[in-house]
Amino acid sequence: MRNYAGVEEHWGAYERAKVLLQSIPYDGTSTWGKGADAGFGAFLEASENMELFDIETQSEVYQQGVNILDPIKEDSSPEAVFAAVYQKTQELLKTGKYLSFFGGEHSISIGIIKAFYEKYDNLSVLQLDAHTDLRPEYHGSPYNHACAVYDASQNANLVQVGIRSMDIEEGQYIQPGNCFFAHEMYGHEKWMDDSIARLTDKVYLTIDLDAFDPSIMPATGTPEPGGMGWYETLKYLRRVFKEKDVVGFDIVELAPHSAHKASNFLAAKLYYKLLSYKFEDHG
Repeated sequence: MRNYAGVEEHWGAYERAKVLLQSIPYDGTSTWGKGADAGFGAFLEASENMELFDIETQSEVYQQGVNILDPIKEDSSPEAVFAAVYQKTQELLKTGKYLSFFGGEHSISIGIIKAFYEKYDNLSVLQLDAHTDLRPEYHGSPYNHACAVYDASQNANLVQVGIRSMDIEEGQYIQPGNCFFAHEMYGHEKWMDDSIARLTDKVYLTIDLDAFDPSIMPATGTPEPGGMGWYETLKYLRRVFKEKDVVGFDIVELAPHSAHKASNFLAAKLYYKLLSYKFEDHG
C-alpha cells in the first residue's frame, strides 16, 4: 500500500489521520473516452512528485494525516457499484474522519451523495462540471455517469457550476436559479457571489474534472471547450470552504493519457488544495 504523497508512513496511519481517501476505480458506464478506472494510480504518482508546502495557505496539510483506504473494486453492474459505494460511505461517515473520494467515473458519486444527504439535514451539493448529469436514467440504468446528480437534484439543494453541455430533456430537472452556465460566467466573478448565496451551510462538493477547460485538463472522458480556469476555480473553492462547511468531496473523471501528464498533476494539486482550504484555519 502506498502512502499518500510519498510521505513517511506515520503521517497517514489510520489512528492519527484526520482524512480518509477512498478510491473507486470504476469506469463501467462511460460512453466516449475510457480510462477513468486508471485515474487514481495516476493521481497517486503525481501526488508523490508535488511540493508539499502550499504557498497560498502557508501550510503543509499532509501533516493532518491522509489515510488511503482499500479501493472499492465492485464493478459487476452499475447497480452493484451504487450499492457497494453507498454502504461503504455510510460506514465511513461513522468514523468521524473527514471523507474524500477519488473516481472513477462520475456515477460513483451517486451512492456517496445519498449517504451524505441522509446524514446531513438541508445539505447542498455543489457540482463543478461541464455536464448537467441530470438524466433520471441512461442506457437502462439510473446509476449511469449521465445520471450522476439526478438523485441529488431530487433530495438536496443542488448548485451546478461550469455547465456547458446538456440534453434538452434535462432542463426540467435543473433547480431554478441554481445552475451557472459557463458562457454566463465568462469574463466576470459575480457568479461566485451568486452561487455561494444559493448554498446552505453544509456542502458536499463533487468535481468532475471536465469542469476545467481542456487546454489544462485534456485527460478526461469528454473534454468540452470553454471550461473553467485554474486560478478562478481555486479562488472560488477557497471562498466556498471559508464561507461554508464543506463536509466531504469527490474528484472524478481523470482518464490519464501518456501525452498529458499535466492533467494528472492538476488533479493531484487540486486534491491537495481542497484539503489545504479545509484545514486552513485549524492549525
